[in-house]
Amino acid sequence: MKTQSPFDEFFDQLNEDIPDHTFPRTTMSAFAAEATVNSEAWADAKPVMNLSSFVTTFTEPEAFEVLKKHYLKNYIDHDMYPQLFEMEGRMVRWLHDLWNGPKDAEPFGTATIGSSEACMLAGLAHKWNWRKARQAAGLDASRPNIVTGGNVQIVWKKFMRYFDVEPRIAELAPNQYRLTTEHLEQLVDENTTAVVAIAGQTFTGEDDDFRAIHDWLDDYEQRTGHNIPMHIDGASGGFVNPFLYPDYQWDFRLPRVQSINASGHKFGLVPPGLGWLVFKDRKVFDEDLMFYVNYLGGEMPTATLNFSRNAAPVAYQYYVFLRLGFEGFRKIMQCTLDNSHYLRQRLLDSGYFDVLNATQRIPVVALTLKEEFTNFNEFDVSFKVREKGWVLSAYSMPPKAESVNSLRIVVRPHLNHNVIKFLAEDIIHACDWLKEHGGNATPPKLHNPHQSSVSKC
Repeated sequence: MKTQSPFDEFFDQLNEDIPDHTFPRTTMSAFAAEATVNSEAWADAKPVMNLSSFVTTFTEPEAFEVLKKHYLKNYIDHDMYPQLFEMEGRMVRWLHDLWNGPKDAEPFGTATIGSSEACMLAGLAHKWNWRKARQAAGLDASRPNIVTGGNVQIVWKKFMRYFDVEPRIAELAPNQYRLTTEHLEQLVDENTTAVVAIAGQTFTGEDDDFRAIHDWLDDYEQRTGHNIPMHIDGASGGFVNPFLYPDYQWDFRLPRVQSINASGHKFGLVPPGLGWLVFKDRKVFDEDLMFYVNYLGGEMPTATLNFSRNAAPVAYQYYVFLRLGFEGFRKIMQCTLDNSHYLRQRLLDSGYFDVLNATQRIPVVALTLKEEFTNFNEFDVSFKVREKGWVLSAYSMPPKAESVNSLRIVVRPHLNHNVIKFLAEDIIHACDWLKEHGGNATPPKLHNPHQSSVSKC
């Protein structure tokens, strides 16, 4: 009987029918398994061309080596990996400094899976503080709420539903896509645990009106006696504003800002997933939210929603901070912003688009087609440029502004000016083709059975 050669065995394994519903029954060589996994993902988008996402898709070879050396370490095991824990603590202090925390305060914070976990931890901290203050005063503490805008990222709606906090969400309107003071009188009350304002919102990249909101809350406290903190969701803007706008007061310089989150895996230049939460002072985070465990070695504190996870993104962020420093971040963010301005102007000059983000602080270009183009829409443009490999977001704006469609492009640091020129030409050529031939894309049907419960004005 002829013995099967290694090639025949590999060939047979590579052509096995992979089951959809039953667990694989036989082994496969490592080479065949690798080839099978990678081939199944051939049709996925190229991460470097996915400009619908804010997430980092570029790595330096040296940074990748850092990932490889730390990816088998468990982030939560501080007893076994104390130096990683020290790196995290040092970076929390660096971010507290970067975001202009008070020099006489004790910095406190944590690395998280992403900004979603960071936001939930911040929301819990403010809920705890509000409830304790209410109970100490002998007042009802059963109806907490959070006030934010309709431009809020979905994590905040998750938090409010998961942790039984009433949503008080200011409605948007065409040409008004950020939280201002307009609706605060109807939304804020004695049960408000915090006002959440966004630095670099998902839909248009704009910032909420931080100073006006802050000053309105000052006036509200004078009128009512209710002292309400602010949380800044800086998932996208937290690693842009400090480097490009050093005099812009969006951070801990505003006295009511008690906590800030940011995504290390966005403009912090770390691959997913990593977020950061930093409090103005240690005392903002209640000790009741801290747990201590000893079953991984020595007793260690834990204050995150997750437990075991990969430590590599924390080490990677440390590499990036050391590698770039303030000046390196400033130069990269300025170049990226310049590229976004160039792209925005090229697309506006094409005559096809109007701009949605009047103020562009972060490298996001948000556009809508001019009303005169009726035979194609933003979804058609997104589909058409996908033929060239580009992935661009097309979506309808949040409730009360849903009549407006947006084409959003996240310009990220790995895109050089030459590539931005090619991207602009591809978008304009797509519009030229659609203008002549028309499009037939329809917006996806949105599933939102709870929409009526998330808006209060």
